[in-house]
Amino acid sequence: MSSIDRSQPVDVKRTYEVRTYGCQMNVHDSERLSGLLEDAGYVRAPEGADGDADVVVFNTCAVRENADNRLYGNLGRLAPRKASRPGMQIAVGGCLAQKDRDTIVKRAPWVDVVFGTHNIGKLPVLLERARVQEEAQVEIAESLEAFPSTLPTRRESAYAAWVSISVGCNNTCTFCIVPALRGKEKDRRPGDILAEVEALVGEGASEITLLGQNVNAYGSDIGDREAFSKLLRACGAIDGLERVRFTSPHPRDFTDDVIAAMAETPNVMPQLHMPLQSGSDPVLKAMRRSYRQDRYLGIIEKVRAAIPDAAITTDVIVGFPGETEEDFEQTLHVVREARFAQAFTFQYSKRPGTPAAEMDGQVPKEVVQARYERLVALQEEISWAENKKQVGHTLELMVAEGEGRKDGATHRLSGRAPDNRLVHFTKPDQDVRPGDVVTVEITYAAPHHLLAEGAVRDVRRTRAGDAWEKRHAAEAAKPAGVMLGLPAIGVPAPLPAAAGCGCD
Repeated sequence: MSSIDRSQPVDVKRTYEVRTYGCQMNVHDSERLSGLLEDAGYVRAPEGADGDADVVVFNTCAVRENADNRLYGNLGRLAPRKASRPGMQIAVGGCLAQKDRDTIVKRAPWVDVVFGTHNIGKLPVLLERARVQEEAQVEIAESLEAFPSTLPTRRESAYAAWVSISVGCNNTCTFCIVPALRGKEKDRRPGDILAEVEALVGEGASEITLLGQNVNAYGSDIGDREAFSKLLRACGAIDGLERVRFTSPHPRDFTDDVIAAMAETPNVMPQLHMPLQSGSDPVLKAMRRSYRQDRYLGIIEKVRAAIPDAAITTDVIVGFPGETEEDFEQTLHVVREARFAQAFTFQYSKRPGTPAAEMDGQVPKEVVQARYERLVALQEEISWAENKKQVGHTLELMVAEGEGRKDGATHRLSGRAPDNRLVHFTKPDQDVRPGDVVTVEITYAAPHHLLAEGAVRDVRRTRAGDAWEKRHAAEAAKPAGVMLGLPAIGVPAPLPAAAGCGCD
């Protein structure tokens, strides 16, 4: 790592923008990337900068078949801007960078830095090296160099936070490339996790989401099969922590002790995201999903018995290679039986590098589309019916920031119920802030949200709301940039004109 002379001030305002694609793990990694850049002296570009920052970072996903097309299209749009703006830098990280390490700079030679999922902490150093050496820096680690939670973080929310408990995955699902890109599961020590949670609560956060590629397999790396349920119970003992969530579990590892911990720990929310993927036993076998329909529905039954008001959501893939009409009907059967609050439905697309991409029996696009539409119609019907059951109920909502696209026009605010349902509610006379808690009565249900059109019954101002207000005031008072005492990260010497254009 090069030494940076901080002794001489530099009159420069150096901005950054991070663009994130993919799962919650990528969203949390982007918080780390932002923290690293700010720790190195950069400032965040204004909202809507759209590539006008001095450094643009793409944190990529490799799950979708067209993920590379999306990346290269965006890189191509930035090429002429970079050519006309000396000193601008572009970095590409994340899963697609891990997979296509040698391809990115060949296809987009105006990219300055390529880094992988295991070495996100190197980004500021790689940017500096690219500037000094005036050539692209490609550095991909094959294994985790440091657990990401040891890195600086710029949290996107003052009142709710992701807390990573593990990275990587030990499963071998045939449709998923994540284990190849993020490696085998590595668990954090429970004490480190709880220390981070306590620190976040101390800063004002009142909701945390425990995050892992296969979150309830936590403990396999440290030799404790009940480590995850113990972690949930330990979170219940943290004063000031009002809501605990987790994502995403795997049915194979979902055990009775976890259900008991959810039911018996008051601040663990009555919400469960349990990926199904398919209701057909033959398809589940081809996917290498180590459970079958009966096992899956048995978990749902146990959860509902222990937590009657739990909202259960899922993921479903339609059109996996070899899926027959009978197989698809079994998926519809599970959806009817499980009564999911919501389902995230996907049409199967080939993930380059996965076994499924080479399987026989690829289902024609028009068949996949027709099945997908049937599944969506069924789930919409169920979601609406399940939401209608909430009408007349009184709920405590944590006020959210930026959830409702029409809130400004309707003079409403939005919040999340304990079971994570989205609720739009009438703005009360008194001031409320994101992170505060309001009590409302549900008056109307739509398939994807609820309305509380009457007067708010109660407003509880919280430490989380205080934290949001403090951050909001600080950012409003912050100048557009800062005076950097960082010559090595100041305005770089002009570069040659850019050539070319363009899972659970």
